[in-house]
Amino acid sequence: MARRRRSPLQGPSTEEIDEDWLATYADAITLLMAFFVMLVSFSKIELPVFEKIQAGIAQNIGKRSVVRPTEILETDLKDVVFNLSLDKSVHVKTDDEGILMELASGSFFQAGSADLTRDAVLFLKDVGDLLKQPRYMGFQIEVKGHTDDSPISTPRFPSNWELAAGRAIAVVRFFGAVGVDPQSDRMRAISYGDTMPKLPNEDDQGNPIPENREANRRVEIRVFPKYSRAL
Repeated sequence: MARRRRSPLQGPSTEEIDEDWLATYADAITLLMAFFVMLVSFSKIELPVFEKIQAGIAQNIGKRSVVRPTEILETDLKDVVFNLSLDKSVHVKTDDEGILMELASGSFFQAGSADLTRDAVLFLKDVGDLLKQPRYMGFQIEVKGHTDDSPISTPRFPSNWELAAGRAIAVVRFFGAVGVDPQSDRMRAISYGDTMPKLPNEDDQGNPIPENREANRRVEIRVFPKYSRAL
């Protein structure tokens, strides 16, 4: 422990300088250095991990709590699902990029159609009201349409590509209608047709699996901060 220097005219002194703060300071510098090294090493920012680290640093160094927007939005979205009793039709989860909502097409669209059902209107209205709040204005919205491999050929939808696109566009247009920045680059609609099934549409003998096809007919709404894909 360092001792205070004393004048030759002074007598012996036993007063010591308290340097305990140096240990806390050194820990803080080490944590910050590790944090920035980790950011540089990422090819992209994994949002939930980033928010957890941010909250941990604030808690352990700043002695304060941090509100995590992604966590709050996920909770609010799950409340919407619960309040509308759509637990079997909508699944909400968080992954490395942000929040993913998976909507069963059978509950949100008529067969072979891109027209929204009543349940879809009620759900998307509540979701839109959340996404246009100021705290979420920095979040991007991607809507992805998926179908099964059953062929379709109608004047409006010549193939599954158009059907999946029509459903994704219907969701984006609805969000725009309720005020979720329709003129900005915040939203996009993507069609995957039947190219990305969750489950096999047929068994090994080539027989269709109805429950799998039903699971593959879906619309996914991805919500993520703009900077999470910048690096």
